[in-house]
Amino acid sequence: MFSGVYCPSVTLIDDSGAIDYPAMAAHIDRLAESELNGVLFFGSIGEFFSFATEEKAEFLKFAVRQAAGRFQVLAGVSAVRLGEVLENIAAAEAAGVDGVVALPPFYFGHSYGRALDFYDAVAGATQLPVMLYNFPERTGADLSPELVAELAGRHANIVALKDTVDTQSHTRRVIREVRKVRADFAVLSGFDEYYIGNRVCGGAGVLSGLTNLIPEVFAAMHAAYEAGDVSGAAVELGKITRLAAVYEIGDIFIAAIKEGVRLCGVECSPLMRAPQVPLSVEDSEKIAALLREVHA
Repeated sequence: MFSGVYCPSVTLIDDSGAIDYPAMAAHIDRLAESELNGVLFFGSIGEFFSFATEEKAEFLKFAVRQAAGRFQVLAGVSAVRLGEVLENIAAAEAAGVDGVVALPPFYFGHSYGRALDFYDAVAGATQLPVMLYNFPERTGADLSPELVAELAGRHANIVALKDTVDTQSHTRRVIREVRKVRADFAVLSGFDEYYIGNRVCGGAGVLSGLTNLIPEVFAAMHAAYEAGDVSGAAVELGKITRLAAVYEIGDIFIAAIKEGVRLCGVECSPLMRAPQVPLSVEDSEKIAALLREVHA
């Protein structure tokens, strides 16, 4: 159901802090023209933590209209409070999205049992496909291969995992365990550089941030791999790997990604909702230099 290359979109805002709908329309069109398989709105890069349910609900309706069937639309529904997660799911359903993506309980992390209880509630609240989101660096606990496999076996609508763990061995182990119960379960890497490694060990692709900047490179990599041209895919992966240095620029990488979107031709601001440390002129110049290198 979910395979290929997916973009966790930034949420562009104007100087007042409101969602910049014209900029987002331009960004969505650019992603669609690159023939990505899908776009996630209100993931981590999309600053889900900074927007109220009502703002998300309004924007998701817009995003579905703007996408116009050109790619799968996924909605991040994560929140600290389970009640808010369920409200976000209802809003996503009403907007007509193709699936939802949910982090497990965070701040205190989660035990095995608490994660099962949480995802039982999520899966039971919707008929939409559900993608688990493993990001232990932020949640404080790991969705283990055994836990993912149990959830896949318990709920037919839990169909995928975004595994944002900086080791391919974790993703490989998840794929091995989940295949024991579900042949159709999709495992996507959250790291841009892991596309080929993910596919080689049976994964479905990536859902990763640099797609905001060079979606056409990711699309070319995916097309090459699908055609059996692993060498061609590796050439495109080399470009992606060089651009990954953008994550190290500025106070937080979200602003750097937004600035990169601006430098790629979308009229937008690199601002995040407060608190934030604005990018410097030197930061912008570094991002521009990396983009020039990729396109050289």
